[in-house]
Amino acid sequence: MSNEIASVSLPDGERIPKLGQGTWEMGEQPSRRAAEIAALREGIDLGMTLIDTAEMYGEGATESLLGEALSGVRDDVFLVSKVYPHNASRRGVQAACEQSLKRLKTDRVDLYLLHWRGSVPLAETVEGFEALRRAGKIRHWGVSNFDTDDMEELFSVPGGEACATNQVLYNVARRGPEFDLLPWLAERSMPTMSYSPVDHARLPKRSPLDDIASVRGVSVFQVALAWVLRRPEVFAIPKSGRIEHVRDNRRAMDLQLTADEHAAIDAYFRPPRSKRPLEML
Repeated sequence: MSNEIASVSLPDGERIPKLGQGTWEMGEQPSRRAAEIAALREGIDLGMTLIDTAEMYGEGATESLLGEALSGVRDDVFLVSKVYPHNASRRGVQAACEQSLKRLKTDRVDLYLLHWRGSVPLAETVEGFEALRRAGKIRHWGVSNFDTDDMEELFSVPGGEACATNQVLYNVARRGPEFDLLPWLAERSMPTMSYSPVDHARLPKRSPLDDIASVRGVSVFQVALAWVLRRPEVFAIPKSGRIEHVRDNRRAMDLQLTADEHAAIDAYFRPPRSKRPLEML
């Protein structure tokens, strides 16, 4: 496999990998720590150098694991973390970021996201993010789990248009964002970050994905991941704590589905014909 991976552009033109790595639930079991670190390092070697985490994951344990995994390769990685909504005040976001930086053993986060909406006014959170950016603690900021109306409200506050991405639940089984959210973001040159792109391994037990996987000699999850990656404005962060699964994810990047395969998928996992509320995990 090549370590050359397609990329997407942030609104300012910076290119980032179209396929990265998630870390949800990693760092929580000491018995899996070595395997998880090895998997992350393998992904970096394969070009999956965008890595997503959050202060919520393991209440900091995942960030600590990642800080260890990135020893010696931090500058090769586009690092993403997320702040709790209750820490998203102007001062709170700065204190939370400092703690994340300590756990991650780095001096900056490349992309810092508001994990979901809370009670803190968006204008205050944006002020906090912009202060962190001016201080060099973060390079970009964005949001997660924001629906279209949330994005419109964000863009109405001073500085809100500086948002770099929206990380949302989007996969073949949860296609709601296609109706209005993905087009809204694309119109503003903002890529969509897909989390749980294989639906947290809870895809239906029997679907056209199985037939395609059988014919292609790949796994159902590789087909599902390739389906998400088909959209040029979407990048994905599948999680894997095992080297062999990381390699499978990377191979999905090279899997091009045919028009007939897309039609079979659409017939089973129907695209939305009306607005659906944004789902979350």
